[in-house]
Amino acid sequence: MILTGLLGGSFNPAHGGHRHISLGAIEALGLDEVWWLVSPGNPLKPKAGMAPLPARLSSARRQARGAPIRVTAIERELGTVYTADTLAALVRRYPGRRFVWLMGADNLAQFHLWRDWRKIASLVPIAVAGRPGYDATALKAPAWGWLRRFVRPAAMARNWTTWRPPALVLLDLPPDPTSATAIRAADPDWHETARKSFHPRPMRDGVTRRPIT
Repeated sequence: MILTGLLGGSFNPAHGGHRHISLGAIEALGLDEVWWLVSPGNPLKPKAGMAPLPARLSSARRQARGAPIRVTAIERELGTVYTADTLAALVRRYPGRRFVWLMGADNLAQFHLWRDWRKIASLVPIAVAGRPGYDATALKAPAWGWLRRFVRPAAMARNWTTWRPPALVLLDLPPDPTSATAIRAADPDWHETARKSFHPRPMRDGVTRRPIT
């Protein structure tokens, strides 16, 4: 079995916080690699201000460089919009892998807004990394009231492959305050800078190896 973490999001843009969570999860959970699922469109985020998919993929590839992280837009190929549908498709398509869903505490705080969030929790274990300013909010969120009965000890995190979902572990990682929102506020045209760094040939998806245009 290939132990694979899944970190989804807009990556608008990708930043050091994404890398920090991923590398911390690889160590804490004993993962072989992490896939960054760069969403073609996030239904919980406005389209205004969303950079084109190639720009977001390019920023993710730069942040993932030299790490066991694959950058993928596989949701576009799967035709899925919601995480629950994506996870169900990935579990079917890759039976030789064991997946764990990675998220920051900021996402846990709004997890109850995700479509079929209980289904997500029933498909794969979930590992949550703390985010400065969000941890207390996450533990007061509606989803936490249901999920807390399934929390496993952080000291046993490497046993996650033996857990039957729902199962959730709170990872004890050093905090990283990096925020895509702050990056966009400081540089609203960041994607134009990224566009200039595009390779003249089409990028290839880190998972499917198909060209991304």
